[in-house]
Amino acid sequence: MKFALKVWKLLVGIKDGLALLFLLVFFAALFGVLSMRPVAGKVTDGALVLDLDGRVVEEKSAPDPVNIVLSREAPVNEYLVRDLVRALDTAAKDKRIKVVVLDLSRFLGGGQVDIRTLGGAIDQVRAAKKPVLAFANAYADDGVLLAAHASEVWVDPMGGAFVSGPGGSALYFKGLFDRFGVNAHIYRAGTYKSAVEPYFLSGMSDKAREDYEGVYGALWAGWKADLAKARPKASIDLITRDPAAWAQSGKGNLAEASKASGLVDRIGDKTEFEARVTQLVGAAPATASDDLPYANTSLATWLAANPAPRTGAKIGVVTVAGTIVDGDAGPGEAGGDRIAGLLDDNIDEGFKALVVRVNSPGGSVMASERIRRAIARYKARKIPVVISMGNLAASGGYWVSTTGDRIFAQPDTITGSIGVFAVATSFEKTLAKFGVTTDGVKTTPLSGEPDVLAGFSPEVDALLQASVDGTYARFTELAAKARHQSVAQIDAIAQGRVWAGAEAQKVGLVDQMGGLDAALAYAAKAGGVGNGKWQAVYLASKPDAVSEAISALLGGSGEQARLAPDFAALVNRRSNAQLGAAAAQLKGMLSQSGAQAYCLLCAGVAGSGEEAAGASAQAPTPLPIPGWLGALIAPR
Repeated sequence: MKFALKVWKLLVGIKDGLALLFLLVFFAALFGVLSMRPVAGKVTDGALVLDLDGRVVEEKSAPDPVNIVLSREAPVNEYLVRDLVRALDTAAKDKRIKVVVLDLSRFLGGGQVDIRTLGGAIDQVRAAKKPVLAFANAYADDGVLLAAHASEVWVDPMGGAFVSGPGGSALYFKGLFDRFGVNAHIYRAGTYKSAVEPYFLSGMSDKAREDYEGVYGALWAGWKADLAKARPKASIDLITRDPAAWAQSGKGNLAEASKASGLVDRIGDKTEFEARVTQLVGAAPATASDDLPYANTSLATWLAANPAPRTGAKIGVVTVAGTIVDGDAGPGEAGGDRIAGLLDDNIDEGFKALVVRVNSPGGSVMASERIRRAIARYKARKIPVVISMGNLAASGGYWVSTTGDRIFAQPDTITGSIGVFAVATSFEKTLAKFGVTTDGVKTTPLSGEPDVLAGFSPEVDALLQASVDGTYARFTELAAKARHQSVAQIDAIAQGRVWAGAEAQKVGLVDQMGGLDAALAYAAKAGGVGNGKWQAVYLASKPDAVSEAISALLGGSGEQARLAPDFAALVNRRSNAQLGAAAAQLKGMLSQSGAQAYCLLCAGVAGSGEEAAGASAQAPTPLPIPGWLGALIAPR
């Protein structure tokens, strides 16, 4: 009977697997048919609607179709910064667009550099004498800064605008380790390499605090300066100094308090907001396919009607976004093999120059080096290479950036983090608490090592520290050669220290301030285009038809983005994010397999989306050592 039950379970499993496979093939075929059809709808004179129900990113991630099916939920929507900028730029010049609507009801944020870029594009719309109206149930920091550029900012009567600023707390595990006898072996090169501190300290060191205060201070100053420029009359002093008093200033009505602070202009629900837009652009035609009462054109329709330029000299653009990892991962993760393949496959396309857009906290040094070498092959062909840093270009992200003839960054860019560490745990003290001891015979000092039960031998400690020191030396040599400085000069500003863009320029890690447009313009000039026309050609992997089809059939964005939050929902969302970050930190400690150049600070300042993960970079050891140690310090 037991045997028959096992056979039955096996048959059910095979049946379920075949059913899932059939569904995936069906969805892929359906998506292929649907993708051959043009975008539904046409441009309508009236409002351009940017319903940002998700995150703003540099590169859209590639969702896992199996996870989508199992969760029965579409992944969170992602919007490319360059698509939004193109939509706003063309809307500013097109007479058919009378108003731009920013629906931020389900906005999940983006990096500070991206928000600044979008704010500049909104300013161009307003400079063309076209109103920009924003609406949300509640605004958080990213939404506040983006909406600040609008001519009218609306908030629901039950909502408000909330500003918290960068910063927060991190977990420290020393007390936990001491309680259970876990021995954390720390190896590092870099005075400021604070990523290891949670494993051997109970709180932040003075050096780490200095680093955090410098970067957070620069970001906060930049955020406030952008807000003041967009809304000179807005005041956040009370909300950031005494939130309780701020709330009482509106007699508990947070929407009124937000209006009094100048963060919002009007209080009204979605119906009242839509009536206002209708007043400006007129009612929707009877043939309209959406539920909006006013004449409008969606983002997708507008982008389809206004494709990116396809004439002129070609400037190649490759995006290194997300954690840098080995293999073909991504988009959304920067798989070294995938990006190197994109570069190699397009090296004969006749590019006048190459722009590398880096928006990464780092990752595997082996993958970073693979990408760097692929970029170097362009330089070997006398093709100018320009680096454009986004929100993050730290650790492995800076490793990749060392290939550039010129490096552009923004004041809010986080870069540097040139430092290396490794963490490994052993449990000899834990076992001793229960009377368990170890003994054995070794033929060499490395026999049976690394021994996580008996503890690491002095020889293992020495080899691990040597591997970390060697990786750090390689990192500083690359940076020194790229920046035309001595290794000693780079070492003085490296040591794992993280720099905001403007400070990074002062110490010589970047060349000049400017966004992607400035980098492209410089690349065109360096490539000899002169005053001629040029076009940006983005190197991208083919989209996964299965994932896109399933996402479309499940109805767009994930649950988090579909919810229109009030203040309590914003608090819960941040709580979930903090718990997720804590779990990821603990998981990272337990799963680390090699030497790391990890920017712990970057996770706290990166914003949302692909760059919100921490930064890490590992390197293969340069030493001829046994296979176990090669695996321990191998790239990840």
